[in-house]
Amino acid sequence: MKKNYKLTICYDGSRYYGWEHQPDRDTIQGKLENVLTKMCGEFIDVLGAGRTDAGVHARGMVANAVFDAADKERGGRERTPDEIREYMNRYLPDDIAVKEVKEASERFHARYKAVGKLYRYTCYDGPVKPVFQRKYVTVLEKRPDLEKMQQAAAYLEGRHDYKSFCGNPRMKKSTVRVVDKIEITRKGSFIYFDFHGTGFLQNMVRILVGTLLEVGKGKIKPEQIPDILEAKNRQMAGPTAPPQGLCLIKVDY
Repeated sequence: MKKNYKLTICYDGSRYYGWEHQPDRDTIQGKLENVLTKMCGEFIDVLGAGRTDAGVHARGMVANAVFDAADKERGGRERTPDEIREYMNRYLPDDIAVKEVKEASERFHARYKAVGKLYRYTCYDGPVKPVFQRKYVTVLEKRPDLEKMQQAAAYLEGRHDYKSFCGNPRMKKSTVRVVDKIEITRKGSFIYFDFHGTGFLQNMVRILVGTLLEVGKGKIKPEQIPDILEAKNRQMAGPTAPPQGLCLIKVDY
């Protein structure tokens, strides 16, 4: 009998072309679908809570898939959620892991039922190259002004039209989003940018970070942020920060 399953997944996105499956390219969604298809003997569609870009990581991506978990090698006995997780982890590559499998209601949809997401972007500005963290941080040449970036972040919180921070120039749907929390903290040589909101546009978090870093360098003043929002013009905001510093931490339901 087919059931809807909720999957919680973590992955190192370094060698993948993002979440969404693409022909002849390694993607997270593609790897998950390949394993479930092998398990079930028919193509299984895996629906993610969002689409992370190429090179972006996740500690708590959520997806759902509808399939029959019968184990044909054991007389058709239905696999438990833990057995499904164990099977997937046995055949997934080492840089993707399923943390949890749960039976979900028929109406559960990882993307449409999500009410919030938490992203973290990590920068490093220490004197020595971060050899063991290099795939998960963006290295800065100079130490940015943390206080100025925090001042700028306050203008970016709330309900706004974030068109200036959208990487898709042909976006036809609404670019209004709610970002209820932006926290910028330092721990030693690491700077953490935490963004929590109801949803994010394509490249939005990376463009927000790129803009805040321009503030930290003194190239943009904090009080210019409202004008950048008002302009609804991608050219007014800062550059898109590199992908490796970004990680999807959690999806709220």
